[in-house]
Amino acid sequence: QVQLVESGGGLVRAGGSLRLSCAASGSIFGIPAMGWYRQAPGKPRELVATSTSGGSTTYSDSVKGRFTISRGNAKPTVYLQMNSLKPEDTAVYFCHFATGLGDYWGQGTQVTVSS
Repeated sequence: QVQLVESGGGLVRAGGSLRLSCAASGSIFGIPAMGWYRQAPGKPRELVATSTSGGSTTYSDSVKGRFTISRGNAKPTVYLQMNSLKPEDTAVYFCHFATGLGDYWGQGTQVTVSS
């Protein structure tokens, strides 16, 4: 059974940085598409960044130029480097893997940016 385990969330002041990590346990066949989503209180979950199996990346307009998604070289791992954080980035961040056999979600990690 595949599980995604996230780490790296926390409390940071505006302008600071955090790096989120998400690693898969269990067997994932092939190279999954990977992504990060976030959900703020009272708002729907929104896409933050994606990395396709071919290595292409996309970002939401709200984080473009500040966040960077990248993949690990060993077991399926995805990172989100977040720089120049703003209070509006405060949310629970979820990682997501999409494979031919199904989709997997992390449990979420809280990111809080104080002004």
